[in-house]
Amino acid sequence: KTDVVQLMDASLRLFEAASSQADLWRLQLVISDGMCQDHAQLLRQVRAAMEQRIMIVFIVLDRSAIAAPGATDIDPETDSIMNTKRVSFVPGADGKMEIKTERYIDTFPFKYYVVLRDIHGLPSVLAETLRQYFSLDPKTRAQIEGLLASGDEEQLELLLRTPIEFGTAGLRARMEAGYSRLNQLTVISASQGLSAYAERTVPHALERGVVIGHDHRHNSHAFARLTARAFLDRGFRVHFFPQIGPTPQVPFAVKQLKAACGVMITASHNPKNDNGYKVYWENGAQIKPPLDEGIAACIEEHREPRSWDVEGIEHDERVEDVTVPMMDAYFAAAQNLVQDVELNQSTLLQYVYTPMHGVGAPFAARMLSSFGLPPFVVVPEQEQPDPDFPTVSFPNPEEKGALDMAKTLADAQNIGLVIANDPDADRFAAAEKQRDGSWLMFTGDQLGTIFAAYVLEMARSARVPDAKLAMVNSTVSSRMLETMARVEGFYYADTLTGFKWMANELEALQNQGYFIGLGYEEAIGYMIHDHVLDKDGVTALAVFVQLAARLHAKGQNVGDYLESLYAKYGYYTSANSYFLCPDPVKMDQIFLRIRYGTAEPDIERSEYRRTHTGDVLRYPLTIGGFPVSYIRDLTVGFEMRDVDKHAASLDIAEGECLPQFPVSSSHMITFETRNGGRLTMRTSGTEPKFKYYLEVRSPTNDRAKAAQDLNAMSQAVAAELVHAKEGRL
Repeated sequence: KTDVVQLMDASLRLFEAASSQADLWRLQLVISDGMCQDHAQLLRQVRAAMEQRIMIVFIVLDRSAIAAPGATDIDPETDSIMNTKRVSFVPGADGKMEIKTERYIDTFPFKYYVVLRDIHGLPSVLAETLRQYFSLDPKTRAQIEGLLASGDEEQLELLLRTPIEFGTAGLRARMEAGYSRLNQLTVISASQGLSAYAERTVPHALERGVVIGHDHRHNSHAFARLTARAFLDRGFRVHFFPQIGPTPQVPFAVKQLKAACGVMITASHNPKNDNGYKVYWENGAQIKPPLDEGIAACIEEHREPRSWDVEGIEHDERVEDVTVPMMDAYFAAAQNLVQDVELNQSTLLQYVYTPMHGVGAPFAARMLSSFGLPPFVVVPEQEQPDPDFPTVSFPNPEEKGALDMAKTLADAQNIGLVIANDPDADRFAAAEKQRDGSWLMFTGDQLGTIFAAYVLEMARSARVPDAKLAMVNSTVSSRMLETMARVEGFYYADTLTGFKWMANELEALQNQGYFIGLGYEEAIGYMIHDHVLDKDGVTALAVFVQLAARLHAKGQNVGDYLESLYAKYGYYTSANSYFLCPDPVKMDQIFLRIRYGTAEPDIERSEYRRTHTGDVLRYPLTIGGFPVSYIRDLTVGFEMRDVDKHAASLDIAEGECLPQFPVSSSHMITFETRNGGRLTMRTSGTEPKFKYYLEVRSPTNDRAKAAQDLNAMSQAVAAELVHAKEGRL
């Protein structure tokens, strides 16, 4: 057996003593039986290694791998580290200590490791994986055979070694062969697991059925039919949208039909080679933990496909085309948002619309017509659904240049407003020409603020008491909504990132007697009524145009409306961006440096010693020269207010400085500064991006000072925290 702690100490000393002329990463291989009691010490050693630019790979030799040839006292299953149990004492709900038993491997202190059960087995393990894949997925075997023939083991490992993970966003990945990608095999496996879990946990699931829809991307129709096949094989009714449609149709139908769950095949605004498998639960909202864990476990139990046959599924007596009744109900449900039909019908407002090569055009046209609003002028090159998105680099209205064709058309026809949906029409974007001739591209937060003010007006006209009106946004979105709530008296809450959190929070508030007003995220997602418990770009579009029409009748524009909100609530300016970082090790190292510090003498850092975990949190105490007043780290479970009023060196006892939000395995750290700044950094759940969200508030509407502070903090993110130049990000 190897004393891993002692070995690590010795090897780190050797690395430290060795001279390194270049700023290079070094590699350390640790081969052991994997057993170690002092996990906290090992974690500290791993962090120390990262600071010294040492990458550690742990190879765990299972007992069967190191047993003597012919040994009879080793059972490959019961004696495996994969089945070894760890027993510990933990405090129970009543404060008394309880015994906790868990798999040792689940407590393993290393993020990256390999368990080797045959010391000569790496080639054979890969060969067996190939054999299994060939037997399970004949549809994409040509790609795998080509890689095998060329000897591309690196790509084979990438595609086959690690199965695609099912999370709260369902599945999203590039479409190609392999267990780690989205293809017919992984869709069938996901559907078999999801249907089994729904049958097991949702009352009367088979009779209530599943709602299935899809967008226009490559393979979306095929993936939707395979999903239906898996649910039919399980005995479910299937409420089917056989034609392409917007994402909001599925959560609406789940709620309207009281279905057990729903699946939308879409990758939203991802690149053209991606696709996704988005899951909604029986309340019509996206799934949140622990549902994702239960579904993932069921998928593992049902990986082998039962059927590939989708011929004639539309004619199965248990399959119902719900397109007409559900879409009629969807448009009817939005009628309570119509404010002044006569004004809408008489407006002279003109506007250009682009669906960004997506599905949105006919649905946006019908929603606008139902509000009595005039039709849009469409960008002809982007009107029809096209899965290749030929006129844009990325099919996301937020991306720089994405609305250029729409603006050009608007300029040519002397039109001052541009609106857009993303390809699956669950997001909404807008730009407006100002009086000086420049175009104002509204940010997601600006649109969220505009919607919030308008929703407040509509609620008051409907005699909803301010105190019973609820609005929420994500924790990476603007704090301006919080200020509005404090001034106006409506209920406000922030949630973790994503509509799975916001929609479920709003539903819970509705059950407590609140009126659902608005949920929004800075990534141009808006939920404006309770019939769709998810972002809904089609409804948001009509509500926005209705507001623009009212303002147009007064000789005003939406920019004027926004300015009035700044005058009342203070000025907020933001700079949200990202760094591409496809290397997960480098991504981890960035956050480790922010959280645990380095030897940089020019940055003052905290010294928070957590006695119960044994680690020391060394966060920066200034960002861009501004004192840090608040820290929240949802990866390690730490939150502190009035940071600059506490000593920089503190002992933190168990139970102290715990965050309100749940701890996550992904990285997410938030700082606030005394100049009104707020910075949140996180990893993306669907893309290889280090994302950051930066905002500065000026209560006195001093825009020059706010812009200056924002620029200083933005530069500090790159230079002080991320080290973007050194890391070539």
